[in-house]
Amino acid sequence: MSTLSVPLDAQLEAFIDSMVKSGRYSNKAVVVRQAIKKMSEDEAIEAVMQGMRELREGKILSGDLDELAKQIV
Repeated sequence: MSTLSVPLDAQLEAFIDSMVKSGRYSNKAVVVRQAIKKMSEDEAIEAVMQGMRELREGKILSGDLDELAKQIV
């Protein structure tokens, strides 16, 4: 596992701190990892939704669904 240093503004840091203080997450790293995982899942869902829109519009679907499924961790 690698470490990444990311500057955060005060508002984001306060939000992360509040998530830890609430007991919902055990530490700041878990909050950030969960946020990135959620973003990844959202992107995969959006790709599926785009494919569905294209299908309704009569466009040919392209891409590898197995690869898309791998994005949903």
